Amino acid sequence: MAETDTRTLETAGATLRYDVRAGTGSHPRPLLLIGSPMDATGFTTLASHFADRTVVTYDPRGVGRSVRTDGAAETRPEEHADDLARLIEDLGTGPVDVFASSGGAVNSLALVAARGDLVHTLVAHEPPSAQVLPDREAALAVCSDVRTTYLRDGWGAGMVRFFAVVSHKGPFPADWAARPFPAPDTFGLPTEDDGKRDDPLLGQNMRGCTSYAPDFPALRAAPTRIVVAAGEESEGELAARAAAAVAQGLGTPLAVFPSNHGGFLGGEFGQHGAPEAFAKALRAALEA
Repeated sequence: MAETDTRTLETAGATLRYDVRAGTGSHPRPLLLIGSPMDATGFTTLASHFADRTVVTYDPRGVGRSVRTDGAAETRPEEHADDLARLIEDLGTGPVDVFASSGGAVNSLALVAARGDLVHTLVAHEPPSAQVLPDREAALAVCSDVRTTYLRDGWGAGMVRFFAVVSHKGPFPADWAARPFPAPDTFGLPTEDDGKRDDPLLGQNMRGCTSYAPDFPALRAAPTRIVVAAGEESEGELAARAAAAVAQGLGTPLAVFPSNHGGFLGGEFGQHGAPEAFAKALRAALEA
């Protein structure tokens, strides 16, 4: 991989850090890889498969090296989208291509709805927008329950609920919050509450991300080519169901990528997808 140039960008309410890896090829557009709340380290393997292109990664506000300066407890996708717009403008290269994962895919849809002129092609992989699901009321309630549990009982208890939500197949039942859940130590998580409430997933982004409703008229009118994708092993899960609903709202087919929600991971965070096959599918989607 090329040497990484790390840059700092002041935005409205945050100081962002982003990384630029110069490619060996002559592709005219940088490839921006984004997640949320996952930071730039999660794209190490995927970036290595695009060494021929300039690859840009970043830490979203409140995550990793990017520090919030506004003191807010939650972040909306529109705020992340504004950060991304400023980052792309700071690059000074013109429109970029974007691969966006999970919450990053939600934020990228907000970006394109507002500033489609900045994005040539967007591949949005499994945006977990519960708002677009047929069972939206129940889905939004379980996502809110994750945050409520975290604020009440701490990180371990909140993560148990989060694991249950993201692994659940099909529509959510109305009695979800009242169901029994395993103890945190079942998953090797702490049972004691450490008192902290600064987790960017459970606290900062949980409600804003899942409750975001894509602006389909703006997205269809944007100059950006949008590809919505889901993992072949993710069928029935919240993020994959939401991806299918977003693709339907755009009037485009759903692309099926190898592996699962983290299919591009090659050992980051202890998770292994199918990064080589995933990168091949992503390259085909970008170049179609």
